[in-house]
Amino acid sequence: MADIKAGAKGLHIGFIMDGNGRWAQRRGLPRTAGHTKGAQVFQDMVKYCKQLGVEAVTFYAFSTENWKRPKAEVDAIMRLLKEYLNRAFDYKKEDNRIVILGDKTPLSDEIKKLMAEIEEGTRNNTGMTINVAINYGGREEITHAARELARRAARGEIQPEEIDEEMLSSCLYTAGQKDPDFILRPSGEKRLSNFLLWQSAYAEFIYMDVLWPDFTRKDLDKAIEEFLSRNRRFGGI
Repeated sequence: MADIKAGAKGLHIGFIMDGNGRWAQRRGLPRTAGHTKGAQVFQDMVKYCKQLGVEAVTFYAFSTENWKRPKAEVDAIMRLLKEYLNRAFDYKKEDNRIVILGDKTPLSDEIKKLMAEIEEGTRNNTGMTINVAINYGGREEITHAARELARRAARGEIQPEEIDEEMLSSCLYTAGQKDPDFILRPSGEKRLSNFLLWQSAYAEFIYMDVLWPDFTRKDLDKAIEEFLSRNRRFGGI
């Protein structure tokens, strides 16, 4: 544990929380039951990452494509999100900073109000940063940033040739944050699914054959161990 804690300190870990529906279906339960169990695992991972000294976590909670799912399932996810946001008002004790990544436009007014309150209320906290990606898509995020830069150029505030990687990064939902060190996807799937496309340019990818509702602290330990064993060269030798 000592080695894991030392290795985890200062990391930014991205979590693709995958497999909730399959977990439920294998048990003869409605898919919503899988999301409820997955939300419990999410909360435990937040606590454990905090204990390990992780600097930031980003959880892929709801993608721009997830609206295609059955209405009952979408409603259940939004209900769990609302419960989390209400519970997150415990931030004064935890000192975590909470950031919502994604396009909030289609969300309910109630959820948008809760998001605004929790982000503003935790803005100056100095503990772990918890990014929650809701109605998030990597391509949409880059498009959003490109539009912002185009508007600035149209207003004459910048010249097109001045646009560089740093300027574009400053327009992303994760502006000011370090890129993820590694992205973890359980469930056996091996793809990014439109998650942190820009930010993951040099991230390590770790895939595990365990559905998210079954994911444990020991699984995270194994993932961190695997990450620490990687030789990260960033294009060098």
